Amino acid sequence: MQSQSRGRVKKVFPGANTPEGFFSFYEYVVKPDANMIMIIKGGPGIGKSTLIKRIGTALLDMGYDVEYACCSQDAASYDGVIVPKLGLALFDGTPPHILEPRFPGVVEHIINLGDFLNKKRLRLSKQEIVETQKEVSILFERAYRYLREARIIHDDWEACYFQALNLGYLNRMAEELSHEMFHGTVTSPNPGKPTHLFASAITSSGPIHHLETVIGPVSRRYILKGEPGTGKSTIVKRMADTALFHGFAVEFYHCPLDPRKVEHIVIPELGIALASSSWPHLLDPITDLDRVIETHPAVENKIITKYDSVITCSEQRFLQAMARAIEFLNKARQEYDKIQAIYSENMDFQAVERLGDGILGEVLELERKIREATA
Repeated sequence: MQSQSRGRVKKVFPGANTPEGFFSFYEYVVKPDANMIMIIKGGPGIGKSTLIKRIGTALLDMGYDVEYACCSQDAASYDGVIVPKLGLALFDGTPPHILEPRFPGVVEHIINLGDFLNKKRLRLSKQEIVETQKEVSILFERAYRYLREARIIHDDWEACYFQALNLGYLNRMAEELSHEMFHGTVTSPNPGKPTHLFASAITSSGPIHHLETVIGPVSRRYILKGEPGTGKSTIVKRMADTALFHGFAVEFYHCPLDPRKVEHIVIPELGIALASSSWPHLLDPITDLDRVIETHPAVENKIITKYDSVITCSEQRFLQAMARAIEFLNKARQEYDKIQAIYSENMDFQAVERLGDGILGEVLELERKIREATA
């Protein structure tokens, strides 16, 4: 056993609901040097998330830091768990987060919980399952259309501020921040490695984030505050690129409304996080070392006042479109719950529990071997 103190939890979203549909960064969650990867297959509502949480909790209690891959649709569910120190990962491998084994039987192991379904009885509900799944797909597409509307409105909102943005002032802010963050470091011949994830998600319960678990543990946080279009993402991306040039590994956390936009970064080796504070993830300093950077001073007041009515209208329309998107994500969740209930009624959960005992045994054996090898 590693320690009597409990490990630290980190929560991220490897995939998210976006205007482009479900957007996945799953290729970044499993490292190529992993010791053991378990990919769980099977239908909905048959215990995958429960099994993932069980393994994570056991290792947390043993003192290991654990990273949970959260479900972007159901905030209470987990799609995976990673234990970096053990090179261990356990993931739901069903759509839309499909993971294909690269070294099957050697590193990856497929666990099929579908083996414990009463398939004969389940087939009696085939038509209901198929029709309900079609309705789920329709509702998701409708939600994504409203997210596209929200992004278009948000883009126009940003454009107002961009028209009034003093780019020279913004560049000086970025240059000052870069000097402070990377003082004493040099460009490396070997660029750092990026990891791309989401720290927030637009779920059936509304927007949620777990930024406190992502940036909380670092020693210093830089928090960017300002209206949409005032250069926050530009500064974040510039600092991320600089960190990579200096050879540091960088965690990129993308925006679910625009998955190609980076909202936050963490540079573990420097113990630094740079985060954007804006709705729905408003942030405040945690310690006296943290620094808040306002981007509003880069906005020319004489210009921005011309767009006051446009900005007010855009904000209202944006929130309305987001509310409609969340409404249909919630309806999709309600329909999907019906499918989960059918599968649950036809599942042998005692068999899943026994399988979980065996998996936990394998994990503990891996932990013992690694602990003894590094003692």
